[in-house]
Amino acid sequence: MSMERICVVVCGVLLLMSTASVGWEQKHDYKLALSKSLLFFEGQRSGHLPSWQRMTWRKNSALRDGQEAGVDLTGGYYDAGDNVKYSFPMAFTATLLAWSIIEFGDGMAMGDEWINAAETLKWNTDFLLKATANLPNTVYAMVGNPNSDHNCWERPEDMDTPRPVYAINTTHPGSEVAGEIAAALAAASIVFKIADPAYSWRLLSKAKEAYYFANTYQGSYNDSIGDAVCPFYCDFSGYQDELAWAGAWLNKATDSQKYQKHVDAAIRKIKLMQEVTDYSSIDTEFSWDNKHAGIYVLLSQIGQYKKEAQTFACGVLPESPTRTIKYTPGGLLFKTEGCNNQAVGSLSLLALIYAKHVRLARQRITCGNTKFPAWKLVEFAKNQADYILGTNPMGMSYMVGFGPKFPQHIHHRAASLPSIDAHPSFIPCTDGFSYLDNPNPNLNELTGAIIGGPNNGTDYFDDDRRQAALTEPTTYVNAPFVGVFAYFVNHKK
Repeated sequence: MSMERICVVVCGVLLLMSTASVGWEQKHDYKLALSKSLLFFEGQRSGHLPSWQRMTWRKNSALRDGQEAGVDLTGGYYDAGDNVKYSFPMAFTATLLAWSIIEFGDGMAMGDEWINAAETLKWNTDFLLKATANLPNTVYAMVGNPNSDHNCWERPEDMDTPRPVYAINTTHPGSEVAGEIAAALAAASIVFKIADPAYSWRLLSKAKEAYYFANTYQGSYNDSIGDAVCPFYCDFSGYQDELAWAGAWLNKATDSQKYQKHVDAAIRKIKLMQEVTDYSSIDTEFSWDNKHAGIYVLLSQIGQYKKEAQTFACGVLPESPTRTIKYTPGGLLFKTEGCNNQAVGSLSLLALIYAKHVRLARQRITCGNTKFPAWKLVEFAKNQADYILGTNPMGMSYMVGFGPKFPQHIHHRAASLPSIDAHPSFIPCTDGFSYLDNPNPNLNELTGAIIGGPNNGTDYFDDDRRQAALTEPTTYVNAPFVGVFAYFVNHKK
């Protein structure tokens, strides 16, 4: 079914569900931010680009991906500013996009962006279906060697580095990869359930297969293909969180409790790890690696693990007596020195989702002896979104192409090198490093890209292409902000 038809079916329903209200001042154009946040993904596309590609300076690339293993692994997204494809963070990107559409698709309909959001998600899930095509025995976890890739500064269209295929199987498992893919496909099946039932059924069927594989053949891909994924996407939190996360999404997608015993078993192991390691901040962790807070917020929607979900909320609220999150002097959530905006986006999305369901249940959030209304979480998320869009001490928008002042030197090969249109001749592997070190602005605007963010817990930002932790964009940074901006298109409080 075409995306235009999908929007006819779905967007009209979402508009009827609209509950816009009067509240805080609208400091930024959230509709524009939503539009640009989705446009970014077109700059990350791999494979044969579609006829409706709007970011036209990008061209076809990696058209032989998978040939080494005799499979088709073209398509999908490059994860960040390099040219490698990792199924683990790509699947997490898909899960966040799907959850954003499920919860806040009404804002996307009002912003005329539902079709773009659905296309963005489908480009991802089409690849994940390819990555799981050889189940029940094999899942493809990665295409490209990050070490050889990082030895080059090269356009994806020029790539001549090796494109090895890394797989997990029954003797070399990767439960975190297969589990996150299962979660992504299950969540996406909900998005397409009404508009494209056949595709939705295909997604859900493969999600069940992926989950069976992940749960039956338990083990970490760190041990199976660690030489390739570490230190880039090592799984530091273990794979029990992905097993719980995927089981919870399968329960939601099937409208059942079929996977609940697996969810509970995985959470028991997570809690045991928490006791042994004294990992007090685990309930405010939510990233490509660590799904803990997301699990509890998702399960709290059906009345499970409500205490843990509330602990997350109390951990992020600035006024909470039990807050565990730090903030910069200018008000930005600070959790990590590398790509901090991933935490900003993912925790802001969780806060809005949790607030929505707390409000629907006519409840309040209890933090110690203090009670907070749900709108305090919305206020928290709005402050984070506004900071990203330019309300900060630097007066800097951390979204490329948004506002009068935004980063010009992002750590991104395709954006920094001349486009194929401007420079049709091949640019060899190491010749591109002159563009990495060039002090001039990037030659191509990767519109909508949200980069890593300010320096190490301060509000200062050094716009330096060589500082990847600050200036590199990733798909899983943008994905939660799609939901955040969609919420504020349709709600002022």
